[in-house]
Parts: sequence; C-alpha cells; structure tokens
Amino acid sequence: MVDKNDVAAVLDLIRPSLIADGGDVKLIDVRDEGTVVVELTGACKGCPLSELTLANGIERILKERVPGVTAVVPADQQ
Repeated sequence: MVDKNDVAAVLDLIRPSLIADGGDVKLIDVRDEGTVVVELTGACKGCPLSELTLANGIERILKERVPGVTAVVPADQQ
C-alpha cells in the first residue's frame, strides 16, 4: 500500500516548478493498487502539455521516490 503522506511530500517537492509556470497540483486520492489521482490547477489545467507534465514529470518522479506508485491519473479521467 502506498503511503499518502509520502506522495504528498513528493508533490510538495514538485510544486514549485508548477507554480513557476502558473499552475499547481492537488492530491485527490491514492488507491490501494498504487494509482495516484491528482488535479492540475491554474495554468496547468487544460494545458495541451498537461499529459506530458503528468507522465514525464509527476508520474516519473513519484515512481522513483515512492515505492508502490504504479500510475498517476488526472481526476477528470479517473
């Protein structure tokens, strides 16, 4: 089982980069199978590059730093 506090701590490390671009990320849920549900806000919400931000940024970093994370999905596509 993935520790929600560990996920939140890593998102706090990622957050400054998103804020610098006018966006942010909000943790919605961490499911038992390791899927992390997030909501991109601000400039990131609806941005054409948001899928890249999720896959190449947020998901990659969470998988590297939090054991058990299998995927990161946006809240509006869960």
